[in-house]
Amino acid sequence: MLISTLSPERTTTMNRFSSIVPDDEYLADSNVLFYLSDTVTQLLEHKEEYSHFGVIRYFAEYFSSVKNSNHVLFREYNYIRATPHNRASFIRVFWRCYRQIGKSGDLLSMLEYRSLLQLLCPDFPLEMVQNAARIVLMDDAIDCMMSFSDFLFALQLQFYYQEFLDSVLGIYQDLLAGKSPNTVIVPTSTSIEQSPLWLQRRTTRGSNSIDGVEPSTLAQCIDALCDRFKCSHPPRSCMRQVLEQTNKVSYYSFLMSLAKHEAINQTIGALPSKAELLIDPEMDQELDKLIAQISVSPGSNSSGSAVGGLKEMLQRKASPRRNIHHRRKIEVESDGSTEETDSSEN
Repeated sequence: MLISTLSPERTTTMNRFSSIVPDDEYLADSNVLFYLSDTVTQLLEHKEEYSHFGVIRYFAEYFSSVKNSNHVLFREYNYIRATPHNRASFIRVFWRCYRQIGKSGDLLSMLEYRSLLQLLCPDFPLEMVQNAARIVLMDDAIDCMMSFSDFLFALQLQFYYQEFLDSVLGIYQDLLAGKSPNTVIVPTSTSIEQSPLWLQRRTTRGSNSIDGVEPSTLAQCIDALCDRFKCSHPPRSCMRQVLEQTNKVSYYSFLMSLAKHEAINQTIGALPSKAELLIDPEMDQELDKLIAQISVSPGSNSSGSAVGGLKEMLQRKASPRRNIHHRRKIEVESDGSTEETDSSEN
């Protein structure tokens, strides 16, 4: 069960029964210790709620929720971004909860999408939503309306590969300025927002957004970045393929092509293909079960507003909402199928 917490690109090389992989390396790459620490913290903080639950059942349901990707519901932003599995799980939960918007064909603004995200994660940052909107709208008039599928795939790319994309942005800005990209500092997942260089590039990114660089030069720099990068990054073959298809590439045109790349979507493993994104009656039934289980789980009184919000947003077009703060809790999991059915989006 613990091996399931690995991101898809790691499960092909990591095996808990393999004698080749040292124990400490397996524990680090699988984030097992992170989840053990969190489950103990949750238990201690809410022991009165879970005392009648039983410790064994509590641990079983916690790790079952991690395995089934429902453990990120109503958790704080630092938690949902802490591991690749958490990031993929949050993208999947967002899709499952709001797929009805795509089915109805509604176009929503950036602020409306942020309101939806904050129903699932109360402190989800505006900047992450803005970055996803810039990918869809090519950094032009980010207050325009967006389709659900376009925003979803852009959010998946930006959220899952955030640290890598910020490093690519640094390389791109240096190439535009005629500087050597070798001076770019590779950020860590915990220090990136505190970097003055990162903040400077965030404030100046729009000025050169319509320009472009030589794809072959950018490809060489990205390849070198991948050699030394510690966080997740898109498959090199996918990035090379995108860059080989143009004579001049801008940062956001590159990201838009990556967001639409099916191989990258499969690597992350959170979403079905775009053709199978919207219609799945069995998933609708499972979502109803999940909402019902949340409403009767320990501490459910504190999440009543969130459950009501989810039900309402599934039934009608979204509108901006205030932040809703929830106590952290362990959610009882749905045990149903998540197989996709055939559909298409026009």
